[in-house]
Amino acid sequence: MSVPSYALFSATCFTLVGLWWNVVQSHHDWMREPALRRVVGGIYLSFLLPALMGLFAQVGGTEQPQVWRAAFIVLAVVGCASTLRLLARARGDRFLTWQQAAAALLYALIAVVGAVPELAEPLGLQSIQAEALMLIGLIVLGHALVWRFMAGEGRAAAAD
Repeated sequence: MSVPSYALFSATCFTLVGLWWNVVQSHHDWMREPALRRVVGGIYLSFLLPALMGLFAQVGGTEQPQVWRAAFIVLAVVGCASTLRLLARARGDRFLTWQQAAAALLYALIAVVGAVPELAEPLGLQSIQAEALMLIGLIVLGHALVWRFMAGEGRAAAAD
C-alpha cells in the first residue's frame, strides 16, 4: 500500500468509526451493561486504531519511516493490550475468542514489524506494505465482530 493509499484507508476507517458511533447512539441500553460496553468499545478501537496508524503512515511515509514505525508500535501495543483484556472476559463464546485472539496476534505482529522492519523483506514487501496488509486484516476482523454483534449473537454472549 503506498502512502496515498493510506489516505483512503485512514478515511475509510474514520468513516467506520463515525458509523459505529451512530449505531451506538441509537442503542443506549448497550452502554448501561458493563460487558456490552466493553464489546462496544472494542469495536470502536478496532476501527479507530487502524485509522490512526494510517494517518501516521501518511505523516512519516517512506521518507521518515521512524514516525510511522514508532506510532504503529505504540498503537499496536494499546490495541493488543485492549484486545487481550477483552479476550480474558470472552467466557466461552468461540467466535469472540477466535476473533479477539486473531486481532491480538495481528496487533503483536504489527508492533514487531514496526520494530524490526526487515522481517517483511523475505515476503518481497516493504515494511509499510506488510503493515498495511495486517491492518486490512484487523478491519476484516472488526467487520466480522460488528456483524456478529449486530445479529444479536455478540450481545447475548456479552450479557452472559
